[in-house]
Amino acid sequence: MKESDKNIEQLIEKMMTEDKLQSPSFDFTSKIMTQVLIFEEKKLKTYKPLISKSVWIFIGAALTALVIYASLFSGTENNLEIGKIYTDKIADAFSGIHFSKNIMYALLIVPFMILIQIGVLKSYFDKKYEL
Repeated sequence: MKESDKNIEQLIEKMMTEDKLQSPSFDFTSKIMTQVLIFEEKKLKTYKPLISKSVWIFIGAALTALVIYASLFSGTENNLEIGKIYTDKIADAFSGIHFSKNIMYALLIVPFMILIQIGVLKSYFDKKYEL
């Protein structure tokens, strides 16, 4: 070994003997855990529905008022005549379309299956992300 390497080793040994081991403070763990908990609370998002209850109430009230207005203040003679015109036009527009039995079954079953899947997936994710 070279002389400089020996000097470096002696210097390192001298520094190691003079230095004491550092230990964390008494409440080090509790301080870290409080910071972790604060970080976790910030990370969690609270569930907010896309449409609030007050908006649903307003929509329900508006629809109810519309139905009441339509039933009370409209003449029955005109409604029957206008309704017959539109139903005849709709029937004429779709008179040339014929669906096979398989398509009819699919059109009837698929919406119900989608509703069932929505319910199952909602309950799955509610259980998965419970607090």
